[in-house]
Amino acid sequence: MFKKIAITVLVMGLTLPGVSHAAKVKIGFVNSITGPEAPIGENLTNGVTLALEDLKKKGIEVDLVKEDDTGKPEKSMAAFEKMATRDKVSGVVGPYTSATANAVAKLAEKYKTPLLIPVASKDEITRQHLKWTFRLSATTYDYATILIDMATSLGKPKTMAIINENTDFGTSGAKSAKDYAAKKGITVVAEESYAKGSPDYRGTLSKIKSKNPDLVFMVSYVADAILLMRQSREIGITPQAFLGAGAGFATVAFAKEKNISNNVFSSTQWTGDVTWPGAKDFDTRYKAKFGKEPTYHAATAYESMMIMAETAAKAGGDAEKIRAALKSGQWNGIMGEVKFLDYEGYTNQNRHQMLVEQIQNGVHQTVYPPKYVSKKPVYPFPGWK
Repeated sequence: MFKKIAITVLVMGLTLPGVSHAAKVKIGFVNSITGPEAPIGENLTNGVTLALEDLKKKGIEVDLVKEDDTGKPEKSMAAFEKMATRDKVSGVVGPYTSATANAVAKLAEKYKTPLLIPVASKDEITRQHLKWTFRLSATTYDYATILIDMATSLGKPKTMAIINENTDFGTSGAKSAKDYAAKKGITVVAEESYAKGSPDYRGTLSKIKSKNPDLVFMVSYVADAILLMRQSREIGITPQAFLGAGAGFATVAFAKEKNISNNVFSSTQWTGDVTWPGAKDFDTRYKAKFGKEPTYHAATAYESMMIMAETAAKAGGDAEKIRAALKSGQWNGIMGEVKFLDYEGYTNQNRHQMLVEQIQNGVHQTVYPPKYVSKKPVYPFPGWK
């Protein structure tokens, strides 16, 4: 059974440009509400909640059909099919993980239902020439390149070790890092993958330590990211930099583990101090409403829901018109400029500007690229305290 919450936002006396009266649209939202990725899924849910508030102000009544896929592809696929056939949604936002998003993307094509992926980053998702799938978030290649560019701008690393979970996200991220390292003249001296949720990584980390790499590149969700860093400290790995490819490393839960998270770098798609329109206001509102820092997952979910619902409203809920409008449209909000392009083998892919954060005393600080910096980066890694 799927957990379904139907949320209706009632709007009176408000108008949307291009819509003559209050518009009503039905939008699907697939997310990891429970299961191991629920801590990040919560951020997506919260971002959508704020989007509904702003859509109300714009004169859009959203009938939101929400489904919990628990992070499993088969459940995500069943949820999407239900939304497309029984609920007759105009479009779908989600799901969260790369594995679920990759599976659902093919169904969007089958049912001709517009799908806007907010954050799943596996490269191949938008490299399948799919007409009905759009992605707002950057790709794993973008996650890797921004981190390695930062490291080579701050120092002269010659070697790198890669450790990643053996999921769609982890495997894609590791491949991207290896490919880009070669372009930058960095030798990958160790490649280690692990089963998600493993209880002990000491053996794997000891292999990495023996290679004494200048950089340690990691791809993990929250629980594994915390355990990897705890055991890295325990066995004394001290590279020039620990590089986390977003996901678990960009969360508040990870940052709070100050004894192991301090000075770790993380690629990210959004920060509260970035200069994109409305970003600072979103950060303030999120903290006031939910009592915690938003992650980039919240911001991408917010912007994806805003784009999908506004587009659906203007198109009168017609799927083909929504698809065409997403393809030709351009937006500029809390995620900066958004446009779904075809380039370098990608289809309907937003070419998003990535950022790098570093955790300094339990807080994510923007440290790269230079035009977005809020704090100076600490480099090289000063060692464990």
